[in-house]
Amino acid sequence: MSRISLVFLSLSCLIPAVVAERPNVLVILTDDQGWGDLSFNGNTNLETPNVDRIAREGVSFERFYVCPVCSPTRAEFLTGRYHPRGGVYSTSAGGERLDLDEVTIGQSFQEAGYRTAAFGKWHNGMQFPYHPNARGFEEYYGFCSGHWGHYWSPLLDHNNDMVTGKGFIIDDLTDHAIDYIKAESEDPFFIYLPYNTPHSPMQVPDRWWNKFKDFDLKRHNRDQKKENLQHIRAALAMCENIDYNVGRLLETLEETGKADNTIVVYFCDNGPNGSRWNGDMKGRKGSTDEGGVRSPCHIRWPSRIKAGHTVTRNGAAIDLHPTLAAMAGINTVNEKPFDGTDLSRVIAGQDDTPDDRIIISHWRNRVSAKSGPYRFDNSGSLFDLTKDPGQRTNIARRYPKVTARLKAATDEFRQTVLPGYDDDQRPFVIAHPDTPLTQLPARDAITHGNIKRSNRFPNSSYFGNWTSTDDSITWDATVLTSGQYEAEIFYSCPEGQQGSTIELSFNGSRLSGQISKAHPSEIVGAAEDRFKRVESYEQNWGRMTLGEIKLEAGKGTLTLKATGIARDSVMDFRLLLLRRVK
Repeated sequence: MSRISLVFLSLSCLIPAVVAERPNVLVILTDDQGWGDLSFNGNTNLETPNVDRIAREGVSFERFYVCPVCSPTRAEFLTGRYHPRGGVYSTSAGGERLDLDEVTIGQSFQEAGYRTAAFGKWHNGMQFPYHPNARGFEEYYGFCSGHWGHYWSPLLDHNNDMVTGKGFIIDDLTDHAIDYIKAESEDPFFIYLPYNTPHSPMQVPDRWWNKFKDFDLKRHNRDQKKENLQHIRAALAMCENIDYNVGRLLETLEETGKADNTIVVYFCDNGPNGSRWNGDMKGRKGSTDEGGVRSPCHIRWPSRIKAGHTVTRNGAAIDLHPTLAAMAGINTVNEKPFDGTDLSRVIAGQDDTPDDRIIISHWRNRVSAKSGPYRFDNSGSLFDLTKDPGQRTNIARRYPKVTARLKAATDEFRQTVLPGYDDDQRPFVIAHPDTPLTQLPARDAITHGNIKRSNRFPNSSYFGNWTSTDDSITWDATVLTSGQYEAEIFYSCPEGQQGSTIELSFNGSRLSGQISKAHPSEIVGAAEDRFKRVESYEQNWGRMTLGEIKLEAGKGTLTLKATGIARDSVMDFRLLLLRRVK
């Protein structure tokens, strides 16, 4: 009997048999939404009936674990392996890139004949071959950074080309997913939909904000003094907007007749991005305590999974690659061992063996471990979360064997997984042979002289205060394909400041150009923020072609500098595009 037959046989015991055709898969991942930001989990501050419906009509994990922050969770979902193994050590400036010898879930499904698409926040590399189009997703629409500066009709990436979005970004991403679901094809689809809210900036349409702008909270954080009411109101409104869009997706599946044979997965990337109600758990985003790494996870597959089942086995983002492959009856193409486990039989209610495996949580040298009901934290304390969900009573001395086992696991992780994982010698890739276009944003560059970044958080930032010919912007890069390249910049320049000359150079090859046209821009985003942001604002960027430069394959430093300044400053700089023309 083939593997696909075995998988469908094992999953059909709870549901009457149907034609064993390959299922569609829709994976929804939200950004900075904690476990407690769903009405299903008891939060009476908001209503999330559509997300709750996925749980009621499928299975819900009682305990499901992700990473403390964004890019590591994405890497672990994609690969089924702990993020340090794939070289993901930061959330920006190249540290978010997933190593090229790692295989993604998109590649596994693509190799199996699925149509594959990703719509939203990628956050595991921008330049080919790190781009989603090179990692198993034939269709991509969204942005590759860790956060984006504006949520209304922003600059976005569509299959590695720059386009302008349409309306509020979550609605727009959902529109693209809906179109993909509706497309006529004999092949099933695998859609990865990583929404970028309720991550800041805290922007949401009036329809949802109006409900919460004067809202009195019914449930509070364990330390109410840390709450910021306006931030919480914005986050709740953003979560209800997500739920609305989840409802649109479920409705589309029903309308197209694809609901019964579509696996829908919903989970979040880390704990909440603020101190708000989260079930009395300790920690929030960035923490390796329970509140920083526990996520909801709901899975619905009407034709195969019995509704209303709760999975009591610990699950994690690292499990989804092997689990979804098994549920779909496909082979993974990963040649490296998974850290995750195939939980398809657990989800089907066929495996109730004791749960004694250890799940590691890590971020910035903080390591904790979860096994069964116990969490061993970064300080060496042990907690039984069934009796002490808030991690208030250290029971390490009471359970020395459990403590020793989990301490040994965290020690081994530190000794065998972490050494050298953040020693990044990877240059930024220019001119990959599989694409004519390379994006080089300010985020990935280094400045020299007086030039200043618009914000200490590099994602979606830009450079200003460019006042001297001694100033420069550089990228540590490697050119893979020799050729002639057209250089285009995204910039702003006030009226009367135009006329500066700039030079782009790489390994002796040079291009000179002039900022011939002013492109004034006000700061964009502040007016739409429901809560004052800490990240950079945006501008309405102009686009200007500098000319062509010949690049030879090899490593070097790509440099952008001014050779003449017309008046006070050169420009504000956001992005350089290099397009191969010969």
